[in-house]
Amino acid sequence: MASSDLPTSTLSLVLASASPRRRELLTSMGLDFSVHSTNTDESRTEGEAPEDFVVRLARDKAAQAAIDLKIPSTSLTTTAILAADTIVVQGDRVFGKPRDYEHATRIWSALSASKHQVMTAVCLMVSGKPQVKLVITDVEFGRVTEAQMQRYWATGEPTDKAGAYAIQGFASAWVKLINGSYSNVVGLPLREVNQLLTDINLNWL
Repeated sequence: MASSDLPTSTLSLVLASASPRRRELLTSMGLDFSVHSTNTDESRTEGEAPEDFVVRLARDKAAQAAIDLKIPSTSLTTTAILAADTIVVQGDRVFGKPRDYEHATRIWSALSASKHQVMTAVCLMVSGKPQVKLVITDVEFGRVTEAQMQRYWATGEPTDKAGAYAIQGFASAWVKLINGSYSNVVGLPLREVNQLLTDINLNWL
């Protein structure tokens, strides 16, 4: 039986993420779900393209959640797993979470007065079969001064964010232009998530 043939009542949804932002976004869609965070290696392999990297991480997180929760990869499964990963990209550079203030300032200096991309891969796994959507949003920052960097770091907001900033937080003041999905930059592209959930009759709209 295909995943789209499963009645809504037989499927529960698990968000494979510890991100409070993803929980908030998924809740805003009117969905009932549980949360299970995974311990997944997020190292990028040498020569791996950013798009391939973020897609692989989303797949790996979904697969690890299935292993952790002992969810069978059969047509009789009653659980759908939603996993996602977000990276900030500028050229061939991938900016993850900052290790410390010095690392964060290097990231912000690169992003200051320039454009970058935010890539989020979303993976929905049902019966061991992953479906993945990749969303890319262009973001442009104005000039960011050293004093602004110091004040922003002091808020504590950047420490667990890809690219060392949260567009929905204080760093919104740095954003000059955004072209594409806003929720993607926050960490979960809602339109694409809704499309994936439509295939298994769990979508809200």
